[in-house]
Amino acid sequence: MTTQHPDFNDEQAYIDHAYMCLARSREDALKMRNLTESGLGGTFQNRFERNAIDDALVKRLTELDLGDAALVFGRIDRFENEELESFHIGRLAVSDEQHQPVVVDWRAPIAEPFYRATGRQSMNLARRRHFIVESNKLLGIEDELFGEGHLGIGHDDGLDGSGSVTQAETGLRGYSTLLASIERGRSGQLGDIVATIQAEQDEIIRSPQSGVLVVQGGPGTGKTVVALHRAAYLLYTNRFPLEDQGVLVIGPNRVFLRYIERVLPSLGEAGIEQVILQDLVRDVTWVTMSHGEPDSHETARIKGDERMSEVIERAVRDRQRPLREDLVLPFRSGYVHLRAQETERIIKNARRRFRRHNSGRKSIENEIWGALAATWREGDATASQVRESLRRDPDVRLALERMWPVLTPAQLLHDLFGSRALLKLAGQKYLEPEDIELLYRQRSDELSEVRWTSADAALLDEARVHLGPIPGKNGQIDELDEIPTYGHIVIDEVQDLTPMQLAMVTRRSLSGSMTVVGDLAQATGAHAPKTWEDVLDHLPDMKPSRIIGLSVGYRIPGQIMELANRVMEAANPGLRAPRAVREGVAGPTIASVSEPSLLIEEIISRTREMVALVNGGNVAVVVPDRMADEVSRRFSEAALIHGRASTTALDQSVTIVPVSVVKGLELDGVVVVEPADIVEAEIQGMRSLYVALTRATQRLTVVHARALPDAML
Repeated sequence: MTTQHPDFNDEQAYIDHAYMCLARSREDALKMRNLTESGLGGTFQNRFERNAIDDALVKRLTELDLGDAALVFGRIDRFENEELESFHIGRLAVSDEQHQPVVVDWRAPIAEPFYRATGRQSMNLARRRHFIVESNKLLGIEDELFGEGHLGIGHDDGLDGSGSVTQAETGLRGYSTLLASIERGRSGQLGDIVATIQAEQDEIIRSPQSGVLVVQGGPGTGKTVVALHRAAYLLYTNRFPLEDQGVLVIGPNRVFLRYIERVLPSLGEAGIEQVILQDLVRDVTWVTMSHGEPDSHETARIKGDERMSEVIERAVRDRQRPLREDLVLPFRSGYVHLRAQETERIIKNARRRFRRHNSGRKSIENEIWGALAATWREGDATASQVRESLRRDPDVRLALERMWPVLTPAQLLHDLFGSRALLKLAGQKYLEPEDIELLYRQRSDELSEVRWTSADAALLDEARVHLGPIPGKNGQIDELDEIPTYGHIVIDEVQDLTPMQLAMVTRRSLSGSMTVVGDLAQATGAHAPKTWEDVLDHLPDMKPSRIIGLSVGYRIPGQIMELANRVMEAANPGLRAPRAVREGVAGPTIASVSEPSLLIEEIISRTREMVALVNGGNVAVVVPDRMADEVSRRFSEAALIHGRASTTALDQSVTIVPVSVVKGLELDGVVVVEPADIVEAEIQGMRSLYVALTRATQRLTVVHARALPDAML
């Protein structure tokens, strides 16, 4: 029988006191906000100051709203000038009525030993205490003692009577706390790891802001949550100016964004922008899983190639064209002339003067009015008089549209992709004939009807760079039309971004500060990099870059990793696999059927079995993309309640997930369907299979009718 820790009741009382102080802080903030709302009059300066105070109070109230997240999760006892002092570590800083600290923010320098201290480098700690908590309820305490004879060995009241498991034996900090966190059922959304951050993770989180930091980590190493915690840490330590400059988090798809959306708010940082690349492009409609056709792998590869930057620049230049023939226009009692040779000079000068195409249109118009006025035989016409007389003339409008049309990125690319002649002209020296055929698509009658693919996002953004925004009537540019920049950018699954997409992200970096995370072994895109240098070549180089690896797999059981690693070795010979630190309750189950017609019935049966085995946990059925609709239909017929990753994310206890969007997700139980189909359908088939096999934190079942890939045998 497990013995209760002698300090258990005292620590529960302290946690209760901390929550009382938190509630008092919320009440004080609400009272202050009510005061700022009471007066609506005053000078502009008074109103501005009230709004600023109100914004700060709203932000503070947001920070103080923890929901179900635990406020306090640890304590350190350390020696300072030979005296022992204690600090409770938590999600945010809380003080009592005398403004004395009750809880220390996990990001504060004083909390660093909680994550970094080891038996050999104690950082002046005498004891590190971990709380196993659910909201404000203390479930268990795990102690690590430091000093001569201890080396991290301590007391653990445990949850299952298994006795003390310590850092000295496992190499992990707070092993019992970590295990309890891992084995707790998934909610369908990623949770923070603030209570269980390990030393190698903390090194990344607290590393300096400058430059590009690459985090290489295999499945289950926590690279995603480490990157998000790093964003929260940087905002804490560099609140000014980083809060004003902004922090941007880029994920691979909307399913993933839904999966991670609670992490940063749970850390008190609700103002960070979280997007997919398509969100950075305005005023177009995108292909979705249910509407429109995605690009083929070959087309996506061409669109992602850095050559497309030159093609688009040439395409813009090709829309800056002199007239082929002189233009003769009626004016007063005679005619004025715009000579073709003169339009060559006008175009040449404008190209030299204007870096962005659309900003040159006004100058082109003014040059044309001046050139026309100069040809008036009586010599008394001004450019403004000619303009007033001819600005609505259809021939003039046609001439302007030929010479220098005002274009949106969508207009430019719609015209370009809809004409083999324009593609050939822009692609000289850059595109092969087969490339042109892959890019060509029939034009739609209405631009608004065009559905753009994810690979088009970077091309539309590149076109935006060369075209620039469309000036208003007074020549002013709307701020929203300019490409925004951010003080820090986080990119998840960066190994799948193409050179064009990496360039798209780079132009949004204000100072070159980025955290990019991924795994070369999971690179499934059209431009899968062989080394991280292949990625860094397209990211900012204002400051030296760093590459840090996460070597420990915390989430995925060893039996599942053993199977997955055989697939990884076949796909990526020589790459190092992460080391799993725990064994699961059971190894993978391989279920075969003799006839393809029996496959879906077996999937239904194994899914029901998985739901029972994970006992209320979260289950994903990972299928080849082409099977998602059919499996969903048959699940509905069998009255098996389920969600679709494309529409409900992971909100249901059972979710059908196409393999193309499963990357980055973690679930209690996973059923992987027809590995051979996954390998054949995906551009990096074995890597996609490796991704699918490494999503489960508890149990994995593989269902197949076709022969398994050799690496799985």
